[in-house]
Amino acid sequence: MKAMLTAFVAVAVIAVGANVILDNVGYSSQDRSSGNAVRLD
Repeated sequence: MKAMLTAFVAVAVIAVGANVILDNVGYSSQDRSSGNAVRLD
């Protein structure tokens, strides 16, 4: 049971960390799928 909870916490940390890092680097879905004619605020 302890290993499963540790795995759940690890998955959550990796998911949140990846989201923050990729968003700061500029690999968000908004940046990748919008053209020059689209205004994003």
